[in-house]
Amino acid sequence: MSQSLAGQVEELQRALHERDAQISAIHRITSALGGIVRQRDLIRQALETSLEVVQAGAGSIILYDEERDRLVFTHVVGPTADQLRGMEIEPDHGIAGAVFQSGELRVSEDVTAEKEHDSEIGQKVKYVTRNMVTVPLKSVEGESIGVMQVLNKSDGIFTEADVEVLAILGAQIASAIETSRLHEQARLAEVIQFIGHISHDVKNMVTPVQTGAETLEFMLQDMFARLDALCCGDNGDDEFAAIRDALGEVRDFYPEMISIIVDGSNNVQERTKEISDCIKGMVSEPNFAPLDLNELVPRVIKPLFLVAENAGVTLSHEPADDLPEACVDEKQLYNAIYNLVNNAIQACESGDTVTVRTGAVTDGEWPEGGYVMLQVEDTGSGIPEHVREKLFTDDAISTKPGGTGLGTRIIGDVVRSHDGVIVVDSEVGVGTTMTVKLPLIREGTD
Repeated sequence: MSQSLAGQVEELQRALHERDAQISAIHRITSALGGIVRQRDLIRQALETSLEVVQAGAGSIILYDEERDRLVFTHVVGPTADQLRGMEIEPDHGIAGAVFQSGELRVSEDVTAEKEHDSEIGQKVKYVTRNMVTVPLKSVEGESIGVMQVLNKSDGIFTEADVEVLAILGAQIASAIETSRLHEQARLAEVIQFIGHISHDVKNMVTPVQTGAETLEFMLQDMFARLDALCCGDNGDDEFAAIRDALGEVRDFYPEMISIIVDGSNNVQERTKEISDCIKGMVSEPNFAPLDLNELVPRVIKPLFLVAENAGVTLSHEPADDLPEACVDEKQLYNAIYNLVNNAIQACESGDTVTVRTGAVTDGEWPEGGYVMLQVEDTGSGIPEHVREKLFTDDAISTKPGGTGLGTRIIGDVVRSHDGVIVVDSEVGVGTTMTVKLPLIREGTD
């Protein structure tokens, strides 16, 4: 009897010790989550703590991206983190998709016995999953926002206590993610107001510049007209001719310069308004229409000739003959080309070259054929591998002092919205060639 009682006491002590460990873990993660506002830091801390608590070998937070209608491996801890991070799957695919759809926690003691298990992902990243707990992440309204998967218990199978604590931690993580999003929305509201003020101020500051340039153009036109009239007179023809020759360079240059100032002022105001509308969530749908790239490219690079000249860089345009029109959004593509060429100039030193080419492959079907092509080639510094891997993504970084990588993100967004592709061929110290291919025919168009 005493032995039985001793065994019960020992079991109770073990259970209490386990429960104390769980409460301690929950307290730690709650404290951590409460102090983190940036969602990326929040997810990483939460996942690492969860794996530590149950002694698991790997894990993922997989969140639903409503815009893409995909489950995205937002954060991954484990030996295959680099390969998995950013991977997307269908929202009803695999065990993750099943739990996301059902909202029910699932324990997989042997994943090979699960009919929904997708072994292709493991094969792709060369990681074998033995057992797994998949926890649904839900908003306060009970809507599924993603799942947390904890893989490969280090000392056997996941216990009931492990599952309980992961369920609690999953609820904490989901709540913290929602809180983080609310913080982001609050900050966004402040930014909206600030951008609105900036947009108003930019318009006020740019308008006098634009008006002054247009007035100067009118005055110069009148001055040269009067000068031409005087040069036709009988007196002082030689003197007037000398004056006219001295002012010839100004006469040739000022129309283009004023055009750049006026066009640039208009573009600044329009772009500022687009930024303001974008932050307010009022981004207009792309307006796709037939456009000749050979007509668009010169307009885009016109103001960049001065930038290139000041940097000692030779900028040239090589248009293709008989280039077919492509169905594109003119504003979006203008911004993408501008950033491509401007980035190329910034990567160059005095004496380097930047060449913008257009072309097309009309035969065949997309993506092997049926596309127009824009290519920007430079003889600049080249792009390091660690930078090239993140180009055109939200994690894009810049090698320029004070750069943000925003330009390449804009390029990537534009190419994706056109269902196109961009190929980067770069060698450090030699140069870079970026090739954008856009389908001639878009789905849903005649």
